[in-house]
Amino acid sequence: MDTSNKRNFILVGHAQSGKTTLSEALLYFCKATTRKGKIEDGTTISDYGFDEIERKSSINLSLLHCNYKGHRIQIVDTPGYADFYGEPIQGLRGVDAAVLVVDAASGVQVGTERSWQMLEEANLPCVIFINKLDKEDTDIQKTLADIKSVLSNNASLIDSIEDQNLVEAIAESDDRLLEKYLEGAKLTQEEIARGLAQAVIKRRVFPVVAGSALNDLGLSELLETVIKYLPNPTQRNKVIASEPAKPENKKEVALSDSAPFCAFVFKNISDPYVGQLTLLRVFSGILASNTAFYNVNKKTKERIGPIYILQGKEQRAQDAATCGDIVAIAKLKETTVSDSLSNDKEQFIFDQVIFPEPAISASVKPKSREDEEKISDALHKLSAEDPTLKVTHDPQTKELIISGLGDIHLAVMVGRLRKRFNVSVELGTPKVSYKETITRSVKVQGKFKRQSGGRGQYGDVWIEVQSLTRGKGFEFVDKIFGGAIPRNFIPSAEKGIRQACLEGAVAGYPIEDIRVTLVDGSYHEVDSSDMAFQIAGAMALRRGVIEAGPVLLEPIMDVEVTIPEEYLGAISGDINSRRGRVIGIEVKGKNQILKAQVPLVEMFKYANDLRSITGGRGAYTMHFSHYEEVPLKIAQPIMAQYQDSKKHEE
Repeated sequence: MDTSNKRNFILVGHAQSGKTTLSEALLYFCKATTRKGKIEDGTTISDYGFDEIERKSSINLSLLHCNYKGHRIQIVDTPGYADFYGEPIQGLRGVDAAVLVVDAASGVQVGTERSWQMLEEANLPCVIFINKLDKEDTDIQKTLADIKSVLSNNASLIDSIEDQNLVEAIAESDDRLLEKYLEGAKLTQEEIARGLAQAVIKRRVFPVVAGSALNDLGLSELLETVIKYLPNPTQRNKVIASEPAKPENKKEVALSDSAPFCAFVFKNISDPYVGQLTLLRVFSGILASNTAFYNVNKKTKERIGPIYILQGKEQRAQDAATCGDIVAIAKLKETTVSDSLSNDKEQFIFDQVIFPEPAISASVKPKSREDEEKISDALHKLSAEDPTLKVTHDPQTKELIISGLGDIHLAVMVGRLRKRFNVSVELGTPKVSYKETITRSVKVQGKFKRQSGGRGQYGDVWIEVQSLTRGKGFEFVDKIFGGAIPRNFIPSAEKGIRQACLEGAVAGYPIEDIRVTLVDGSYHEVDSSDMAFQIAGAMALRRGVIEAGPVLLEPIMDVEVTIPEEYLGAISGDINSRRGRVIGIEVKGKNQILKAQVPLVEMFKYANDLRSITGGRGAYTMHFSHYEEVPLKIAQPIMAQYQDSKKHEE
């Protein structure tokens, strides 16, 4: 198909605004399907996953296509819930434009604003579809006023663009029109229509179409608007890539079938319905099926089999992919998300997909011991297809931790473990990786002596324990003189001391930021052994820490909270209630970024609390900063609980 007759767009908007219903209506209207599926029946082309059918909402992006008046239109349908925010982020990298769906009854909602911000950052032209006009008490003008107020004053109903105060924005998109406009001449309707397409592509004007996806209203108007005003793949905004050898050297990709081949991988799908598929967008050149491409990131050539265009879970083979196509390739071995593909002569490398940081974490506990190995393997497969799911193992607490964008996100992953991998787990609050340290210096003895008939056991050490500055870890110093302890037993004493540091003395957590100096001791020519000196070293270390004013240290996190200004006071107060310190506030567009340092233990439930305080309009990121001393009133119960557990063990 001629590239000028191709259009593609991503469907974005607030959850339940009707994106999937709209995609279903468009496919049926264009005769791409023979019946119109329904979300409530689980029969839509787009939502084919078992969890999507079960939850009656989109979880993954899906690829669709239809033909309208000689044009092939590719659609990327995406979920609206914040928990699945990674899906539209990936989908944006595969398209030239967007259709933002707004619920006529609800107006601009949290997800609408989030979607709009994504489109601004991606510099994608956008048509706005006001949906659900079949509902009672809906008012197009009221919804349009809301869109103009919150999103852009340059949003206008498509049939009244010429009557609006948008002529200046249209003129600015074309130098000849702008010159005529500045001279005071009136632009003709033909000039306005011609300039409008450029104004839309340059994000100076946002056409609005109104209708009802449920009742097939406004579909032809939307399709006409897509064809008239959204760009074909050669008209889209510039595509910039880097030279692999010199990333600082940027170059523009020539958007044409005749240019060298280059493409970008924006999504992996691993699904029981569709198998292992890699989704890519071709920006230039031609990729024929059953040939090969060069993976610039992996520096390797990879052979391919058939090339598919997707209709939901259905794969339709085609001979080749050309400029503007969004296609899938099965069973690639080397290629993953964010890889840049070229021919091996002229290579381009694109910016990586930047995913949001996880907002919530949970420990994963198998319901049966036999499932432990299967769980880890299954989780790593899930995280490969969903990069917003992070899987880590905490070596200190021995816990398997999963982190995601929200509680719904984690619940969906648990459901997939059960349905796809046949393993059941329970989620819990992760343990905090506390550390132990001391506040003063002491000198103590550790003496292990056992006589039980025959050869006994004897080890005796004296150590000095001193505190170090935070973050220094552990130091061991040998100051034995005159053979008080034979040289061959000193490594044994050090080994026992180091092992005791890992096990903790007052709360069962690793001991850090201390220097242990071995200063004296004694031995028995027959009864002394490596094991005896290990035990003596461990006894001395534990005694020393207990006598040296022990304290607990806790991880402190750097937290950045992005919120509308009206929530600044409430969020600051909430941070303070979590023992946090606000250290700065910055302005970013219409939002405020509050920077704070907060103990990790206070942040495990923060994602849900932030959503509650801001009505879903807040987001945050969190990174480890440093360790700080735990206040005594919090540390004492932790230490007491550990001491009680040790008594019960004895």
